Amino acid sequence: MIRKFLFPEYSKRVWSSLTVLAFRILFGTLMMTHGYQKFAQFDTLKESFPDPIGIGSEFSLALAIFGELICSAAFIVGLLYRLAMIPMLITMGVAFFIIHGNDPFANKELAFIYLAVFVIMYLTGPGKYAIDSIINDMFIKDKREKARSLQLD
Repeated sequence: MIRKFLFPEYSKRVWSSLTVLAFRILFGTLMMTHGYQKFAQFDTLKESFPDPIGIGSEFSLALAIFGELICSAAFIVGLLYRLAMIPMLITMGVAFFIIHGNDPFANKELAFIYLAVFVIMYLTGPGKYAIDSIINDMFIKDKREKARSLQLD
């Protein structure tokens, strides 16, 4: 069950997988730019970064960088895709509902767009052109080889 969640099987439909890949590259790269800006300004931001869940500004900033930079890289290549997306979803959820919760929609629209796209991408999965798909294919190949060897015995 966990393997199917982490490494789901995909159809061989090329266009749908290419579309998912394009979305991963586009939105992952856009998210990485936000994470990189935070990383580059870490020393400046660490004292004033919002601390919405009471863990300290510096740690909140580090988690935001992890979600926006590191997890976005995994999202782009499709490595542990759904696990990598959890911090991204949490970061955008916190930005939309807590940090900008009382702001007019225009101020929190970008966080909402990212959150909506990431929820859809989470449910869709990484597609055929992802490292997770390669890992899944290795599991299937190994499973088939074991089944064949049992039949031959």
